[in-house]
Amino acid sequence: MHRTKVAMIFAAALLAACSKGPENSAPQANTDAASEAQSALPAGITLVETFDGDGAEIAIPYDKYKLANGLTVVLHEDDSDPLVHVDVTYHVGSNREDPGRSGFAHFFEHMMFQGSVNVADEEHFRIITEAGGTMNGTTNTDRTNYYETVPANQLETVLWLEADRMGVFLDAVTQEKFEVQRETVKNERGQRVDNRPYGRALETMFAATYPDGHPYSWPTIGWMEDLNRADLTDLKRFFLRWYGPNNAVLTIGGDIDKAQTLAWVNKYFGSIPAGPEVENLPKQPAKLDKDRYVTLEDNIHLPALAMMIPTVHSSHADEPALDAAAAILGQGQDSMLYQRLVQTGRAVSASVSHSCKELACEMWFIVIQNPASGETLAEMEQAVRDTLTDFVERGVTEDDLVKFKAGYESSRVFGLQSVAGKVSTLAAFETFTGSPKGIDDEINAYLAVETADVTRVFDQYIAAKPSVLLSVVPNGKQELAAAPQNYEWQRTIPESYGDDEEALALRPVKDTFDRSVQPSPGVNPQVELPTIQDGKLKNGVRLLAVQNEETPTVTVQAVFGVGQRDEPRGKAGLTSLMTSLMTEATSERSAAEFAEELKRLGASVSVSAGDYDTTVSLNVLAKHLDKAVPLMMERMLKPAFTEEDFARIKQQTIEGLQQARKTPQGLATRAVGAVMRGPEHPLSFPGGGLPDTVANITLEDVKQYYAAHFPANFGGVTVSTSLPHDKIVKALDGLAQLKVSQPARPAIAFEKPEIEGRTVYLVNKEGAAQSSLRIGQHALPYDALGDYYLSYLGNFPLGGNFNSRINLNLREDKGYTYGARTYLVGEPQEGSYMFSSEVKKEATADALNEVLTELATYDKDGMTESEFNYLRSAIGQQEARSYETPSAKLGLLNRILRYDLPLDYRSQQGTILQETDRKTLNKAITSLLEPDNMAIVVVGDAAEIREDVEALGMPIVELDEDGYVIDTEKVEATPDSASL
Repeated sequence: MHRTKVAMIFAAALLAACSKGPENSAPQANTDAASEAQSALPAGITLVETFDGDGAEIAIPYDKYKLANGLTVVLHEDDSDPLVHVDVTYHVGSNREDPGRSGFAHFFEHMMFQGSVNVADEEHFRIITEAGGTMNGTTNTDRTNYYETVPANQLETVLWLEADRMGVFLDAVTQEKFEVQRETVKNERGQRVDNRPYGRALETMFAATYPDGHPYSWPTIGWMEDLNRADLTDLKRFFLRWYGPNNAVLTIGGDIDKAQTLAWVNKYFGSIPAGPEVENLPKQPAKLDKDRYVTLEDNIHLPALAMMIPTVHSSHADEPALDAAAAILGQGQDSMLYQRLVQTGRAVSASVSHSCKELACEMWFIVIQNPASGETLAEMEQAVRDTLTDFVERGVTEDDLVKFKAGYESSRVFGLQSVAGKVSTLAAFETFTGSPKGIDDEINAYLAVETADVTRVFDQYIAAKPSVLLSVVPNGKQELAAAPQNYEWQRTIPESYGDDEEALALRPVKDTFDRSVQPSPGVNPQVELPTIQDGKLKNGVRLLAVQNEETPTVTVQAVFGVGQRDEPRGKAGLTSLMTSLMTEATSERSAAEFAEELKRLGASVSVSAGDYDTTVSLNVLAKHLDKAVPLMMERMLKPAFTEEDFARIKQQTIEGLQQARKTPQGLATRAVGAVMRGPEHPLSFPGGGLPDTVANITLEDVKQYYAAHFPANFGGVTVSTSLPHDKIVKALDGLAQLKVSQPARPAIAFEKPEIEGRTVYLVNKEGAAQSSLRIGQHALPYDALGDYYLSYLGNFPLGGNFNSRINLNLREDKGYTYGARTYLVGEPQEGSYMFSSEVKKEATADALNEVLTELATYDKDGMTESEFNYLRSAIGQQEARSYETPSAKLGLLNRILRYDLPLDYRSQQGTILQETDRKTLNKAITSLLEPDNMAIVVVGDAAEIREDVEALGMPIVELDEDGYVIDTEKVEATPDSASL
């Protein structure tokens, strides 16, 4: 039995012990013990090393093995929760692609979910979801990984699935699947890149930084012309080149039996032939001979400047010191660039980061201009350069490194709170350094950074060095660029490739068992609700706490009964503006001084505004709790609310809201709120309000709003802690001293509008690459144990999971979208039922037709018996991963607190799930659904989509960008309108 070992350091006496010595060399098993362990292994598996974490400050114990075919296997035992996490990382990212064949690595990630020889199309998601698990895959420049988190009894099934697509995938690939996923990738690019402000900035920077043909000169998602040119043979050849077991790391963590796990690994993966040999690519940091100025026109409101300076590569000895320089320059309210540009109101945001990939790193300076300041991007550039000059004069202090190292330590510890976090860490270090133990070496390197190191690397890599400077300006406004463009990137596409005529080098798998047989899982693990300490502070405020012994961390959340629903008419965004100001100066110290105190502890204090509540949260290592709680109290009770902070934050908020109008998703959020609740309902607005409503807010409004609710509306505390309960109660004594009255909150005075028939509410977003679709109707308020919960279950097959009818229809069958879902929104007093998706604009009307048809069909017939069994299994087995992390446990506590639920309400829901039949669930969801009475919001390029939408025969009402009607003319149905 192993768990993550975390020993806190930073005491001066321990820092000296961080240097490398014999005790910190690569782990070696005792010869006799190693021989005995090896003899117990299945034939074909070799034990490489065992590491138990002893002697390391932060460590993840593991055992590393090698199969005869080259597959690396890393196991980590953690029995704290009855679940396992499996990660298969292939050492292939977009950096392995050929020029002109970009996007293949990412495209292949999509294809790997399309079934294999023994697993039908879309069955991977169905099988894992039905097992109560979750799965996905990701691709970046340097690797592709596939991962699952499932109840512990489902491990063999996961290994069977992953081995099937590693070994016998290609025979299941069809032209139809290829074309559907090509459309899905295009939709993903539309949603994440083309339809998002600044979405093309990163690829533009890389193309301007790296020479033609460099592995980082194209985006991970690829150039669409390359994907359009690709064929099925190209894709198969890519798989055969890179997806061999010898280019993969299989990492498994959680509640496992090592011997049984290895037996399964050997059975399912051992017979898969090795692929071609894979060598590491040479390190290739960018080299610039002079400054390169590039301009990108985009559909934005706020001009931005990105300045990038090449540095080293990942795992380079100078990476930690460069990270420290970036933190001093531009991370946090006390950083140099923030103080120069944001604190003074010259910019909306300004930050510095040191981004590292396998082959190259870059120092990034990102500034989003504040148009209200009257300054230009050229002046923003000069401000960055002035900051670099000041860095030389200022120097680096020991206090800088105390703050940097405390933040690094904290982020590392908090990142290991889940089995998934531990497994992904092991997998990444094994893939890129050749040893899962790399985290220990990294920690030692970061803790060993000295002031002279930071000064040296700054002088060597940053000071007076050439950079790439990208100006992102509104369409048609090139004159706003920091400087005229002086660099044009070139792209050469080979006329042919050396493998064009080569036959596919297939690698058939020969098994001694029937690979088509899906394993039968063992007995479902018994999942117990976390023990909840339910009590009260001395002032009567409820305290809910759970233990978290995996990492020495504490999270405290103080909840106040004030939110967007309480905002007065015409002042939408007041709660959000108040909470933003609460993160600025206090009456005791400036924002920078406050940030410095938190950084020295590696802690964070945040204030977040919600619809019904405002939450002040503290995240801190347990050893610093007593020092951090007073800072939390100061943030909560002593905001300075200065005129300077107010003017700056208000202006930045208005500019940000103007920017949000540039996205179809942002416009859709406001439009659907206005349509569903009425345009003046306080919850109809985006959380931040609208530009005009924020402009109406005064500093006196903020002060009075705060005074009316803090601390009077202090409603409860939730805590996840590794400390004993009595220590938590003692540490929170300041909260217990607050005078609380918890006045009754008046009901919201607005009546929601009736939704009769189907009406399309159209918002024009000229040039939108996709259309944002939202469909809604009124539904039920939240009820954990009644009709709301039954309706939630009833919706699961329709639109509540990846394999739902609607998602499979729009994404997998039609290729219209990257994702589509239906869901219930349950609030204390009201609720709604919603559909949401972003679809390619030429499919807008067809997608609407499909969704409305699916809703009508489901309303008529309900779910099938197989869908019923699927949902009951999927939801019933989710409990194994429901309470693993502190955040998951806090989610449970916060719901109990908000709705005053029984402590065991999740267990009661489990009983309802098992005892409710299909007829009852169908009745619950079909009684709720009203497919003939739906408000339909469409945000898109009206000139491109309106004619097709009109042909559906529904009335159309045009809304402006603030959600108000601008055209009440309704278009009547024509005889040849599409039938729904």
